[in-house]
Amino acid sequence: MAQQQMGNQPMIVLSEESQRTSGKDAQSMNITAGTAVAEAVRTTLGPKGMDKMLVDNSGSVVVTNDGVTILDEMDIEHPAANMIVEVAQTQEDEVGDGTTTAVVMAGELLSKAEELLDQDIHASILAQGYRQAAEKAKEILDENAIDVDADDTETLEKVAATAMTGKGAESSKDVLSELVVRAVQSVADGNTVDTDNIQIETVVGGATDESELVEGVIVDKERVHDNMPFAVEDADIALLDTAIEVPETELDTEVNVTDPDQLQQFLDQEEAQLKEYVDKLAEAGADVVFCQKGIDDMAQHYLAQEGILAVRRAKKSDIEALSRSTGARIISNIDDIEADDLGFAGSVAQKDIAGDERIFVEDVEDAKAVTMILRGGTEHVVDEVERAIEDSLGVVAATLEDGKVLPGGGAPETQLALGLRDHADSVGGREQLAVEAFADAIDVIPRTLAENAGHDPIDSLVDLRSKHDGGAVTSGLDAYSGEVVDMEEDGVVEPLRVKTQAIESATEAAVMILRIDDVIAAGDLKGGQGDDDEDEGGPGGPGGAPGGMGGGMGGMGGGMGGMM
Repeated sequence: MAQQQMGNQPMIVLSEESQRTSGKDAQSMNITAGTAVAEAVRTTLGPKGMDKMLVDNSGSVVVTNDGVTILDEMDIEHPAANMIVEVAQTQEDEVGDGTTTAVVMAGELLSKAEELLDQDIHASILAQGYRQAAEKAKEILDENAIDVDADDTETLEKVAATAMTGKGAESSKDVLSELVVRAVQSVADGNTVDTDNIQIETVVGGATDESELVEGVIVDKERVHDNMPFAVEDADIALLDTAIEVPETELDTEVNVTDPDQLQQFLDQEEAQLKEYVDKLAEAGADVVFCQKGIDDMAQHYLAQEGILAVRRAKKSDIEALSRSTGARIISNIDDIEADDLGFAGSVAQKDIAGDERIFVEDVEDAKAVTMILRGGTEHVVDEVERAIEDSLGVVAATLEDGKVLPGGGAPETQLALGLRDHADSVGGREQLAVEAFADAIDVIPRTLAENAGHDPIDSLVDLRSKHDGGAVTSGLDAYSGEVVDMEEDGVVEPLRVKTQAIESATEAAVMILRIDDVIAAGDLKGGQGDDDEDEGGPGGPGGAPGGMGGGMGGMGGGMGGMM
């Protein structure tokens, strides 16, 4: 219970359940939590990185070495540790790859900062020095970047293959990297790429090498009636986000029928209305209908009579992908459909993939939506291949948009460390120590690459620095041989954005954690959530130590409310 003398009376500020850690203890606790998260994923970095097996309470298993997946699956409670997890999530959202790099870098920045804090360097000076170093780092990376044209397929395939190296998809990276580049180039709109236009379908069965790219859309549905055609060539496609059913009245109505003929008239009227809907679609020239909602049984019969292939309850995302791919307009009122609203595909067919029937919409002119079919021997294999492909799609898209790449294998980090040590001499005051600490922290990437590959990290670092001192800026560590080689010649390249984003995110997270000198963890505020009631204090975040600072503030409000 925190107390403060006010006259001769103690003033209670925090409730008895609250826990408070302040000063160096708080900094040390947060730094320890942050570095622990970084250590958890550090062994997964690089081509020789190891995998983690994550098992949840229900017994489901995830086997991966994808940094963000590991951190998402782990049950992390400490608020400072969660800030490091956010670094990985930001990296995943912005680029798709480099999540482990960003987290390991953030952890090392914190570790180096702790050494300076022990020497009585103030956290604010550290924060300022780190920010200066990060700005300079981005300049150095930009100077060393290699320009890439959007039609340079060979380099783009190298970028895709580099992102897959060390993951489950590595054994088939030649085939998969070609598919990834074709997919991204298909959906690219100038210099912008929306990877949401690339669907990924996973199939358990077959080898990963048998994965393929469909220039069009695969809909995980079947035709609704057995008498409909299995396949339609040169198909005119209608997309509906309304049901092919008799509309219900908006108000609850009751109709009294006194004669069987009257009931028959109702049924005939419904059938006539459904027939009219189908006739409208046929008159517009539709050969295939994708409906986002239901299709009445009688309407299915009439559609089959007209030889129209129909699919019901298609996902909204599939309908939108079909619209982009085929050029069809999405119709909300069947009465308004015209021939101009229809899209076109060279082939629409129902095919079997590993026992599942799906509708393939292919041969689409200038496809702006494509689908990758990924295969693998088991569900775990397919899931890991999918994660690798998502990373590859992200980096190829980033390369197309920015047009700049960097060599891999620890080359940019070694160059950065050298450049920052030179820059530190021009920085005045104690910030110089922070810039030098930043340079030392960056070295963790080539050092970890060497460790994970089973090579001597000190020898590897010395060789790398020697090459870079001599002006060989593209020299990096070959994890397989342990030699320092030209990464550009070896085809190990990654987008500039992977490195700049990793440095930005890692620096911001480290600075935020370093600036915290007080952690107030609330007691049990009704399961961690404060009431809006005046006597309960403000809304709290997660309660219980270490339940997060939001909960702490709620607890503080509760204590203050108790004084009222």
